[in-house]
Amino acid sequence: LWAPEVFNCNAPDTGNMEVLHMYGNTEQQDRWLKPLMAGKIRSAFLMTEPGVASSDATNIETRIERDGDHYVINGRKWWSTNMAHPNVAIAIVMGKTDTSAATHQQQSQILVPTNTPGFRVERMLSVFGYDERPIGHAEVVLENVRVPVENLIAGEGRGFEIAQGRLGPGRIHHCMRTIGAAERALDLMVERLLSRTAFKKKIAEHSVWEQRVAEARINIEMCRLSVLKAAWMIDQAGAKNAKSEIAQIKVAAPRMALQIIDDAIQAFGGAGVSGDFPLAELYAGVRTLRLADGPDEVHNRTIARLEYAKHGGRGG
Repeated sequence: LWAPEVFNCNAPDTGNMEVLHMYGNTEQQDRWLKPLMAGKIRSAFLMTEPGVASSDATNIETRIERDGDHYVINGRKWWSTNMAHPNVAIAIVMGKTDTSAATHQQQSQILVPTNTPGFRVERMLSVFGYDERPIGHAEVVLENVRVPVENLIAGEGRGFEIAQGRLGPGRIHHCMRTIGAAERALDLMVERLLSRTAFKKKIAEHSVWEQRVAEARINIEMCRLSVLKAAWMIDQAGAKNAKSEIAQIKVAAPRMALQIIDDAIQAFGGAGVSGDFPLAELYAGVRTLRLADGPDEVHNRTIARLEYAKHGGRGG
């Protein structure tokens, strides 16, 4: 997907822009937000860890400890997107500042320049064999990384709050890109069906493909309208009051796109799983979105609990 690169709306930059816009102070915004928005630098977001089930953010083990005028950070993160990008300059790191505080007030988020001593890329990770350059995903080790106290975002104990504020709008961006991937797959599928002949007629004329193409268009439009509704809800009522709508699209959009890409691969036959066409890589990228920014199971849990709450049950 090159369009997010061209228009500077790629993950995790968009989410990091949201964080700095909503929670950063003037100095942090001048130093990092403005060049990010101008496309002069790129950024990373370090939250997920290999040693714990990171779908529950309260599990994270990275420590951010005050030492005079600095914080010292120790931990290991992975699936840190953008770490292969030549312009990556800043990372937002989530870790625990006070393990004795209430469960959702133990975490904080802090700005860490990627050239800080002790900050190193342990290895690059592949997705179904693809390295996803130029952005890339890395396992990152932070070993006695020291940054000024001024780099803390919004204050100690607000990390979980910031994560929730960041991930809502971030999921919207993921779904927009996913709809674009589905549109591309549908275009490729239709072009292929109209250009190939099997059993003495165009493949497009076989009824099974009419059904698949029609369902693809229907499902894209349903998801598009759901995404627009979620975006409208965020604008009107804030991300907190759009939790169900955001969770719904985060589940629905990748599932929708995966089915369309899979049908497109079927239309291409062996060529569909080759590197000659973008479908296999599209499938690999979209499949990760059933995990990224929270797995389907967590979003479905949120949706269900919000429905229960309407009838007096436990809320989301």
